[in-house]
Amino acid sequence: MRYLLFILLFSSLIGCSYRGAYESIQLSNQRECYKLPQSQQDECINSTQKSYAEYERERLGG
Repeated sequence: MRYLLFILLFSSLIGCSYRGAYESIQLSNQRECYKLPQSQQDECINSTQKSYAEYERERLGG
C-alpha cells in the first residue's frame, strides 16, 4: 500500500513540475515575441497561447 501511495505522489509531483516548466517556457517565448517588429508580435504571441492541457493532448497523440 505504501508503495502505491509513493508512486501516486511521485507521479503527481512530476506532472506538476512538467506543467511548471511548460508554462515557464511559454512565458519566456511570449517575452521574446515583444522583441519582434510590431507587425509580427500578434502572430508570435498567438503561437504561444496553447494551454498545457492542449499540449499534453497533442504530445500524447490524442
